[in-house]
Amino acid sequence: MRVRFVTTKGDPVEAEGAVGLPLLEVAQAAGMPLEGTCEGQMACSTCHVIVAPEWFDRLPEASEEEEDMLDLAAGACRTSRLSCQILVSEALDGLEVRVPPDSHDMRGR
Repeated sequence: MRVRFVTTKGDPVEAEGAVGLPLLEVAQAAGMPLEGTCEGQMACSTCHVIVAPEWFDRLPEASEEEEDMLDLAAGACRTSRLSCQILVSEALDGLEVRVPPDSHDMRGR
């Protein structure tokens, strides 16, 4: 499935991911600076993305645990989500998300 990431500089990056993969893995494979420190355990907010408004309501609702982590995310807004909690699906083909300006990948990639 196709995903469009918008970098912190506003540049679009097209990526593809298999159905069922967490969006975080697709982002990392595309070189996006999303660290995912907790490896999808919702113990951090280093994989925070901002979903394009036209796509936000198509996503399953965020869990209470995800909402709690988003409260800690720098630059969080109404359409913020944790990319580790979004699974690529046919319904999300063409999804667009923006990498927040405060995103840094400390893994050195």
